[in-house]
Amino acid sequence: MKRFKVGFRPAAGADLIALYDYIADEAGENVAGAYIARMEAACRGLANFPHRGTPRDHIRPGLRTMGFERRATIVFQVMESEVVLVRIFYGGLDYETALLRGIED
Repeated sequence: MKRFKVGFRPAAGADLIALYDYIADEAGENVAGAYIARMEAACRGLANFPHRGTPRDHIRPGLRTMGFERRATIVFQVMESEVVLVRIFYGGLDYETALLRGIED
């Protein structure tokens, strides 16, 4: 089985930091750290199963989304040998409109 490299675009990294800060303010640093750790593990899991989630080819070829713990949407693009995490949206934000408008980095 082919193993893909997993990388984060700057916007996805910034999304993780903002999400950590938000959760830490609301529920504490331990809860925030655990949540982000689980999310990062799910993202790293794309190395073995890159085609999970829902295709969003109408936005961009190869783009997919994957729900995370019913509160977040992870947006990623499957390339030839790499999975690129594009954005992470939390709390029901309209990821489709943001992506169609080109709000990525």
